[in-house]
Amino acid sequence: MSVFSRLIPTATSAYVLQTVLAMIFVPQQNEKYYDLGGAAGFLSTAFISLYYPALRSKLFDGTPGPLPSLMSFAPRQLLVSAALGIWSVRLGSFLAYRAIKAGGDSRFEEVKKDPKRFTYFWLAQATWVMLVGLPVYMVNSLPAHLHPALGIRDYAAFGLFASSFLFEVIADRQKTAWRHAKDSKQHDEKFITQGLWSISRHPNYVGEVGIWTGIWALAAGSLQTAHFPLGTVALTAASPVFTWFLVRKVSGVPPLERAGDKKFGGDKKWEEYKRTVPVFWPWGSTN
Repeated sequence: MSVFSRLIPTATSAYVLQTVLAMIFVPQQNEKYYDLGGAAGFLSTAFISLYYPALRSKLFDGTPGPLPSLMSFAPRQLLVSAALGIWSVRLGSFLAYRAIKAGGDSRFEEVKKDPKRFTYFWLAQATWVMLVGLPVYMVNSLPAHLHPALGIRDYAAFGLFASSFLFEVIADRQKTAWRHAKDSKQHDEKFITQGLWSISRHPNYVGEVGIWTGIWALAAGSLQTAHFPLGTVALTAASPVFTWFLVRKVSGVPPLERAGDKKFGGDKKWEEYKRTVPVFWPWGSTN
């Protein structure tokens, strides 16, 4: 079985889960659990990518005994899967809690009223799960004994993931604390300009791109071996590149910037914030 054919069960599980969720929530016009569904998609596909050979043996070949222990997998497989799992649980629960508390997600205010379009968004989420998680699923498709040992470059890659994860968490917590303080009348600021938000207008998204760059770089140690087709490392770079494109050009920064301009346009402090603080990378442009 080729490496790419081993991804079929993983991809199937991604689309089946999002289809089931769409069947439940589209008729309800309920978008509150959309992000939680995305997190569940990443977790389930990571599990399938690791355990499908053992599950197939048990279900179709009648092989007795428990599933393999985690220690039977290569350290690289465990690290990339753990990184994906930690990110999924943290971000999925954070976004779901925020949507549930707010009574909905403004991104879907109109979309959820159109069943076909709303269904498309659930299926698009399955595509997002597969494309962004591709480096992890590819690494997990290779038998454990074929993975090279971890080296300095791999630890540096994991360090990039960890530091970016921390960057994203701190940015989210700073904004949450700022919002709570505003709700309790401790300040009357219209928008946050403190902490990491003083060096980037969207530091949480900067962390997001760094997270997937780190995971991809860690996966590359195995993907560049002879066990994968030439060009696999470049192919799986679609994960961080697509993440950057999505948050920087599509559903992240652009609508937030437009909303800010609509709400605060003409406000001198807002114009000064936009003029002096980079829109994305802390060392980048303000436009």
